[in-house]
Amino acid sequence: MSVKGPGLSRLCNERRILYSYSSVSTDPALASPIPVRSFWQRRIRDPLVAQLTQGITPHKIALTLAVGSAVAVFPVLGTSTLLCLLAAWALKLNQPITQLINQACWPVHVPVIYLCIRLGEKLFGATPMHFHIREMNHQFWAEPGRFFHEFGFTVLHAVTGWIVVAPFYITLVYALSLPVMRTIQRVKAEAAAKAAAARAPDHPIP
Repeated sequence: MSVKGPGLSRLCNERRILYSYSSVSTDPALASPIPVRSFWQRRIRDPLVAQLTQGITPHKIALTLAVGSAVAVFPVLGTSTLLCLLAAWALKLNQPITQLINQACWPVHVPVIYLCIRLGEKLFGATPMHFHIREMNHQFWAEPGRFFHEFGFTVLHAVTGWIVVAPFYITLVYALSLPVMRTIQRVKAEAAAKAAAARAPDHPIP
């Protein structure tokens, strides 16, 4: 190897071919400085973006459907939004999908609470109690002390019934939705591959 002029020349198979390389400075003072990330970026924006974009694999979406719909019908009105938020954060599920499921489950929330109460009463061997869920919910937020005095055992029955049913429900929904999510992902991948092939030139340039 020999040096000619400002560039670097290399002899290959007895032929003089000149390869010029620009010099790269190794001086740290001349390197581009790494921008300093602000507190807003590190502690607020990045975690928020991660929560909005995580959990989009077939496994995570199926788990989101199962866990999100189970937590959305937790038998205490007014707590499902916070519980869905915490469940999605703990299991690294997609937050927007979880909250959409939570809102979609509102029409069945009250009937599920009623069923959970009756199941809990049977598990505890308690006498079925006459109640009105809407009035119970109003009293829970307006007079919590009186509410737990009058309906404390009813809440215990409802939560117990939900705890018994939720694992079986989550397992069933996950098992049914996972193959569907995988099929959707495969179809999307095949469609994207076909679209890419259609955009590619028929005769590539040599």
